[in-house]
Amino acid sequence: MARKERFGSFLTSLAATVGLAIGIGNVWRFPYMMGSYGGAAFLLLFIVCIIFLSLPALMAEWALARETRAGTIGAFKVTFGPVYGRIVGYGLLGCLIIAGGYYLAVIANVFFSAWFSVTNGFNTDVIPEFQSGLANAPLQYGIGLVILLMTAVVIQRGIRSGIELLSTIFVPFFFIASFYLVYKTLSMPGAIDHLAEFMKPDFSKIRFTHVFAAMGQAYFSIGLGATLTLIYGSYLRDDIRLPRMAALTCASDVGAAFLAALYLIPALLVFGMDLTSGPTLLFETLPNLLKELPGGRLFGSLMLSSLALVTFLSYVAVVEAVMGGLGDDQESIRISKGWLLTGICGVQAVLLLLFTLKPETVAIADLIFGSAGLMFGGALGLLALTWGIGKKKTLYQVFGQRSGFLPILYFFWIKWIVPLILLVVLTGTLYEALT
Repeated sequence: MARKERFGSFLTSLAATVGLAIGIGNVWRFPYMMGSYGGAAFLLLFIVCIIFLSLPALMAEWALARETRAGTIGAFKVTFGPVYGRIVGYGLLGCLIIAGGYYLAVIANVFFSAWFSVTNGFNTDVIPEFQSGLANAPLQYGIGLVILLMTAVVIQRGIRSGIELLSTIFVPFFFIASFYLVYKTLSMPGAIDHLAEFMKPDFSKIRFTHVFAAMGQAYFSIGLGATLTLIYGSYLRDDIRLPRMAALTCASDVGAAFLAALYLIPALLVFGMDLTSGPTLLFETLPNLLKELPGGRLFGSLMLSSLALVTFLSYVAVVEAVMGGLGDDQESIRISKGWLLTGICGVQAVLLLLFTLKPETVAIADLIFGSAGLMFGGALGLLALTWGIGKKKTLYQVFGQRSGFLPILYFFWIKWIVPLILLVVLTGTLYEALT
């Protein structure tokens, strides 16, 4: 099913793609990854991986989407044929549906945290109440259902009146709030000195696992995987230059992650807190930081509210990608858009219940259906483009020309090198998790 809808302009397209990219991975995952995997050296590795891995892969997925004007199933049907294309497409969308279920549970935690910070703030007396609320499955499930309902409303409004409109409001708010938080943090006595010491790269501590972590974070952060970026790529207008759009999207994503590190890491260092707390950083370490931080209520409210808004945009992209992907297979799915959206939301509600009742399963589900699914899907997307679409059409979509040293080098890179890197990183990630 060819896409008739398009983003309205370059700026609104950029807001939407940045809104998709920025989320939990930037504000929650990146600071603790930096703290756990080498500090400033990890940051430099991450930037290198963004430039040589994520940027070319993002342009490739958008080229595949714009050439086929389809979502996941439609794009793979064009490139792999109707039988194998359906198998691959449904497999990747299945992974995304499951990932959406646990991601919604995490977003519910973020929304609750933002509400708690605004209404109560964090101090020694109320932190037990906060932790009790996070562990309250019926409460978290109810919040998740409200977020799911809001998502359905946004998608029902369409691309321009829904996704574009919210993206042009939420994304600027996120960056304004982040700059203010950086200013407040670096104004604290000793914060700049702590940050300067932390930002001295020590490559002697870097191990192969650190390189794996940086590669995985670079891919996870952008939202690659032939699902999310594929559906938004199908909405890009033909006159938008993909290298420029991809570069600005990646730069914004790196900027968001770096800003989060700039206001969280110095604050944690000033108060002597553990930077290697890992996944517990947002919901356990942060409340203890906010109770000590001068103006912690305003700090926490701005940070968590801005994070809630951009994670909501990311979740909207998840449901939109599933909607668009399934909509490509109208021969098999003969129902209206409204009923399709209702069905997807029903499945998400069931998965949300499972992950809310069993939050300990989120980590393993993220490994299998999130990290592994995205990397495997990303490798398949590159194969679909380079082998299925071919060199001439790929280079025309990306560069507007079919020859030249840089375009030829780029095609070689995404055809052979990036898929190989993704498969190596995927193997290493699974091995590390299972040993």
